[in-house]
Amino acid sequence: MQRDLILILDFGAQYTQLIARRVREQKVYSEIHPFNLSIARIRELRPKGIILSGGPSSAYEPDAPRVPLELYDLGIPILGICYGVQVTSLLLGGKVVAADHREYGRAMLRITQPGELFHGFAPGEEIPVWMSHGDRVLALPEGFSVIGESANCPAAAVAAPDRRFWGVQFHPEVAHTPRGSEILANFVFRICRCEPTWTMASLVDQAVAAVRDQVGPKARVVCGLSGGVDSSVAAALVLRAIGERLTCIFVDTGLQRAGEAAQVESLFRDAFKADLRVVDASDRFLGALAGVTDPERKRKIIGGEFIAVFDEEARRAGGADFLVQGTLYPDVIESVSHKGPSATIKSHHNVGGLPEQMRLKLIEPLRELFKDEVRELGAELGLPRHVLWRQPFPGPGLAVRVLGEVTREACDVLRSADSIIEQEIRAAGLYESIWQSFGVLLPVRSVGVMGDERTYAKCLVLRAVHSRDGMTADWVPLPYDLLAGISSRIVNEVRGINRVVYDISSKPPATIEWE
Repeated sequence: MQRDLILILDFGAQYTQLIARRVREQKVYSEIHPFNLSIARIRELRPKGIILSGGPSSAYEPDAPRVPLELYDLGIPILGICYGVQVTSLLLGGKVVAADHREYGRAMLRITQPGELFHGFAPGEEIPVWMSHGDRVLALPEGFSVIGESANCPAAAVAAPDRRFWGVQFHPEVAHTPRGSEILANFVFRICRCEPTWTMASLVDQAVAAVRDQVGPKARVVCGLSGGVDSSVAAALVLRAIGERLTCIFVDTGLQRAGEAAQVESLFRDAFKADLRVVDASDRFLGALAGVTDPERKRKIIGGEFIAVFDEEARRAGGADFLVQGTLYPDVIESVSHKGPSATIKSHHNVGGLPEQMRLKLIEPLRELFKDEVRELGAELGLPRHVLWRQPFPGPGLAVRVLGEVTREACDVLRSADSIIEQEIRAAGLYESIWQSFGVLLPVRSVGVMGDERTYAKCLVLRAVHSRDGMTADWVPLPYDLLAGISSRIVNEVRGINRVVYDISSKPPATIEWE
């Protein structure tokens, strides 16, 4: 089944992933590719529309990233956002210069010509938008007209319907542009004529069929279960596709949350009647991590050990040929670096830690999805709410939350603290409204006093963030009494910690995890 596609060409903007997410909220599928995607490949993808993202470069620089001129001759509607409209103007004969007054933050856009992009908006209407640019279009190409302006940007929105191009200097994809979703919807539906068919209900049948086609009628598959949302949904999907030919493997790495194994067994062995095998490999993983402090090395080691364990267990399971992984779209984006597009922030356990030569072939049925889409898909597959709404947990587990060397003792200390954090957050009724809340154990000690005795113990960082898809995040202003209760319980109940601090960093500039 051919689905409508909005293709996003990435010039390295921090908001590129949000563009894709906002398009998908319209129930239209979107994909992100590097700006230098070949014209031949674009034709193969057959997009109904193309969005050119923003980016940190200046279009007039000699080495600035650019798309080929042929892109504008394909007859496919194009929406340029920020850098996307600047590079288009330059390529088609206009002029782009450094702005006299840079615009970063909130601005008011006055709509001069509503047209298709601003359908539903009144002429002369002013709306708040989010700007983030230091350059501006000084002269528009022939055939282009201004359809929106701001105090510091005369060409804040432009259109060239005959060239099938529309452009905005602001960012409609961010929440700070309140009516941005309407503008994107106008592009997707009124201009590109897409149909809203990208739903999780329709995706189940497509994904099941794709797995069956990939695996074939006889091959066996193994799936690594972690207890988290991603691996649980991936396993349930593959189980529906091939039934008893799937063997689920829960590897106790010594790096999981408390009670992980019991929850996995309850769901997959008891409820789903899956072939589940539990492997205690904690000594193996912790031994491989001994003395390692570099975050990237930790991830590579854990990824390599996972593959080795699965290879061994697959042989015991009767010679499986495929390995299921719960890789998500943000994992793919963050782990693949292009020259120009969004920079690699970290390698992800699911995609960055795999050895070049691997015996098992990968099945990644969630690779196209964001986290909230995975939850929707899981609900369609019948997974219980307490599994679907469990907060995300990193693939490498506690290894990236124990800063410095990872030891069994440190993991036990952090596990105990994490249990208290979860209990208190749930008791406050905040668990499902928070994207992630967890502890980070620092490799530093500080002096404290307990009773009449001096202590010299470790410091725990409490981290809680709000997010929609993990690509950006804001720290949560937890109530003071809740913070006090969590701190008091941890210091009093967890031996080895005498100080709790709260992380008030957002993403960007920080990441959600500390490593």
